[in-house]
Amino acid sequence: MEDFLYAVLASLPIVVVAVFLVGLRWPASRAMPLSLITAVVLALFVWKVPGWQVLAYGLSGLVTTANLLYIVFGAILLLNTLQQSGAVNVIRSGFHEVSPDRRIQVIIVAWLFGSFIEGAAGFGTPAAVAVPLLVALGFPPLAAVVSGVIIQSTPVSFGALGTPILLGVSRGLGLSDGFPDDSSLQQAALSLKLITETDQSASALLHVIGIRVALVHATVGTFLPLILVSVLTKGFGAAKSFSEGLACWKFALFAAFAMTVPSVLTAMFLGPQFPSLFGGLIGLTITVAAARRGFLIPAGTPWQFADRNSWPTDWTAFNASDPTEELDARQPVSQLSLRQAWTPYLILAVLLVLFSLPQLPIKGWVTHPSVVLSVTNLFDTPAKLDSKPLALPGTIFVIVSVAAFFLHRMAVGQFRTAISDSFRTTARASVALVFTVPMVQIFLGTKGGAAGLPEMPLMLAQQMSELAGKAWPLLAPLTGGLGAFVAGSNTISNMMLSKFQFGVGQQIGVDPFWVVALQAVGGAAGNTICVHNVVAASAVAGLVGREGQIIRRTLPVFLYYATFAGIIGLIIVR
Repeated sequence: MEDFLYAVLASLPIVVVAVFLVGLRWPASRAMPLSLITAVVLALFVWKVPGWQVLAYGLSGLVTTANLLYIVFGAILLLNTLQQSGAVNVIRSGFHEVSPDRRIQVIIVAWLFGSFIEGAAGFGTPAAVAVPLLVALGFPPLAAVVSGVIIQSTPVSFGALGTPILLGVSRGLGLSDGFPDDSSLQQAALSLKLITETDQSASALLHVIGIRVALVHATVGTFLPLILVSVLTKGFGAAKSFSEGLACWKFALFAAFAMTVPSVLTAMFLGPQFPSLFGGLIGLTITVAAARRGFLIPAGTPWQFADRNSWPTDWTAFNASDPTEELDARQPVSQLSLRQAWTPYLILAVLLVLFSLPQLPIKGWVTHPSVVLSVTNLFDTPAKLDSKPLALPGTIFVIVSVAAFFLHRMAVGQFRTAISDSFRTTARASVALVFTVPMVQIFLGTKGGAAGLPEMPLMLAQQMSELAGKAWPLLAPLTGGLGAFVAGSNTISNMMLSKFQFGVGQQIGVDPFWVVALQAVGGAAGNTICVHNVVAASAVAGLVGREGQIIRRTLPVFLYYATFAGIIGLIIVR
């Protein structure tokens, strides 16, 4: 009973977010300070964590905030630069040639281009790229953000070249340096024939887990493009109709398979590094070619949003100074060709891949100790400060923005305007993130207090598993999703909960590695409701302060994803 009460207390920072941010629709800049205060009070007076440790994790969160704001600034700068050069209008015209139907456009940009960017960079970068592009195409900013956040699910487990599996699950299970001295993991894998006598490496086990994750994602994620267009037509169409989205079912399923089938095959034959990268790229190539030929596109008038003048105020940015507001009115006349307009995005995609591949020297250059901030055992605590500014996507965004300045032969004044507008928009996002990320770090850093309790997220998970019993596989994805909701990362959720999920699987007598796979799937889906992901995506669309409204729209998608994955898991392990 005592542990149950501690679990209830551990849930309070999450409850505060749910009540004030999602329920009462407070802006994150008002709701997250309350959540931060709640986490600090619990850490100091219930978990009895030393004050220096709380301070250390808070400072660690501020460094992470700076990293996120740098990414946000770079994404907004690229949008503003292309807006000032006139490239945005050219890109918009090019998409109309592919298909003027907004349902087709959102599938191509958010689902496929977003999946490719997720595979290359991860860490919220797809929303930072896809959301501004959708706004530039004429989507209401709110619709763009909701769409960009919804797809932060299926491709996330293999984001940043498989980081959530190769780093998150690997460290979570203690496999970073091979199988640990305690050989229970190795013996379990051998007994289940997941590894062989001739290949008992940890990488072989991670390969199998990656295949399982890909298969569950392919099953659940196949319906995501259809859900995406249905949310778009119901929430932002003049008729407020799901049926207008469902009418696109043939093309939506085609686009889904164009991504998920290559993703699964890549996971099987190449491993966890490339499924989202190759799946997104192959799917994008196939689907764009099909759309140009009108293949499976619904007959009749292409679906459009209502006239901009009729949009509710909560669909748009707060004021006309936002870079995403009134794009049509501010776009200069451009003589750029479609190839020239798209060149910055092509450079962006190539650089994101080049900066991520460990086989190339670039990754070593940008992560060299001389250009990174790394402080371990801050104030003699487990907390650390970690920042690799040159390796962050923000640096790549800035490089591409400068390249666009020269490629598009912009005037200095145009680029100066793009920079100043970007700083103003980023500043508005900073207020919410300054409270959000430190709260997350303190919440995660409550291990080792005088009360002798596990960290708050693990306390919650343990109580959930005791209540669920044999039905735990049904809740395993939900737990992984809540971990990502709190931590803001599939990778961190996997690090934090993989060993726990493995232990619960053994305890209830099922294949524990399937439970770990369900954790990874749920952790990916949790990105659709993660507060600081939503704050960052909102910022690039000028919607800071409407985070709760966005989460209310993406929460049903998360629940679908976690529930469907859990049902699949329950069927498989029984």
